Amino acid sequence: MDDRITPAVAQKRQEFYGRIGQKALAPLWESLKGLVPRAPATKFLPHAWHYGDVRPLLMESGGLLTAEEAERRVLVFENPGQPGTSRITATMYAGMQLILPGEVAPAHKHTASALRFVLESNGGYTSVAGERTTMRRGDFIITPNDAWHDHGQDQSTGPVIWVDGLDLHIVNFFEAAFSEHLNDKKQMVVKREGDSIARFGSGMMPFNATSPFGKTTPIFNYTYETSRRALMQVAGADAPDPHFGHALRYANPFDGGWPMPLIAAWLTHLPKGFETKPVRSTDGQTWIVVEGEVTAEVEGKTFTLGENDLLAVPSWCWRKFRASKDAVVFAFSDRSAQEKLSIFSEERR
Repeated sequence: MDDRITPAVAQKRQEFYGRIGQKALAPLWESLKGLVPRAPATKFLPHAWHYGDVRPLLMESGGLLTAEEAERRVLVFENPGQPGTSRITATMYAGMQLILPGEVAPAHKHTASALRFVLESNGGYTSVAGERTTMRRGDFIITPNDAWHDHGQDQSTGPVIWVDGLDLHIVNFFEAAFSEHLNDKKQMVVKREGDSIARFGSGMMPFNATSPFGKTTPIFNYTYETSRRALMQVAGADAPDPHFGHALRYANPFDGGWPMPLIAAWLTHLPKGFETKPVRSTDGQTWIVVEGEVTAEVEGKTFTLGENDLLAVPSWCWRKFRASKDAVVFAFSDRSAQEKLSIFSEERR
């Protein structure tokens, strides 16, 4: 309490607050600092999940219930700064999903958009809006909002494992979420595999083309083979950016923007021995090491990350990376949403 405020004044104010509270009113001056902070103040923590720790537990879950029973058999990455909220960062959901041989995760759709980043696959697939695509390690696969989708595994050996990233907490903030289940286990596949790439991903488009998914890219599988080839060609021609290394973002062929309305995604190559300069930004980021080994320093905390390991980088946290081996890293964040709202900020040292 301010020393200049007498107990009598303080009591009078509290009595006033009690009376206006009964009218569903509140004094702005008591909450203004929290509503309009001088700088972003995240409740989330930098945190790493190591694949060697998570995978055995995910496989154990495969012996407890089927993919059909679970609908989606996923271990959720819960940020230790906000346990029980199903958030890896303030706005993003992330989890690791498992499909075993012969299983199908039943078809459904929902308002939230989803990405899949494949860690292991031996014949796995996902079907989106009547088109099926084979899932291969490193593929960045998109499920547009309100599109039917199911996942499965035809091969007789080996699991399919991927990371899910969804913007559902943004959708739920607006109280705009819907979901629906298909009567059949699988949707009917009515397009040949590769149809979306042929129409939109070859540098050519049909006349009068329109995206079947609104503001979301019509390409729903950005294959790692293609993305990595482009990344390495750029890396072989240019010096790495001091803050970002060699980085290419996934793009929507219609407007060149981010592939999803609310989620940004990019791929980064860090040469062995290269260390980025510190940078921070307002988007909460999730990093996945695809190849190599990286040491990350986030707000003074150091994490050593190998292949398939994940790192949560909360909003406005200083970050820098050093590659102890040649590394390729996939990342996603809510930057796409922030840019559309004109609230994205970044600071470099």
